[in-house]
Amino acid sequence: MTDNEKSLRDHLRQVLDWDHAHLKFDDAVKDFPPALRGVRPAGGPHSAWELLEHLRITLWDILEFTRDAKHVSPKFPEGYWPTSEAPSTESAWGESVAAFQSDLRAMVDLVADESIDLYARIPHGDGQTVLREILLTADHNAYHLGQLVMVRRLLGA
Repeated sequence: MTDNEKSLRDHLRQVLDWDHAHLKFDDAVKDFPPALRGVRPAGGPHSAWELLEHLRITLWDILEFTRDAKHVSPKFPEGYWPTSEAPSTESAWGESVAAFQSDLRAMVDLVADESIDLYARIPHGDGQTVLREILLTADHNAYHLGQLVMVRRLLGA
């Protein structure tokens, strides 16, 4: 592996879960008050639960699309959002957080896998590359984590 390739992979791993210019996922969800997880702030379109689930579902979909030719994506856009504003059980929040963390680790592992050509087209896609999917993940996560932080602040949490 060239120094440039190593540097690129290092940067990609960092951008997926860094805290230099953006809040880390773990910090955004840490100690989020259970009573506020399903509350939409006044005038806001999403609750923290809706944003968390959207982040989880989308990351899962991007990851599985990237590594599994048999993966079937949810129907867009409704399949990428939960059907309720609040978690259905007390444990649902923690399960969603854990699933997101697991898939994020898997995406970071994919970046680190030197046998994967980041620039090669994904055979079952329509022009996407692994690099594009990694950048899409980082961009999507940053955008919605910002929304999650805003919801948290508007709710006084």
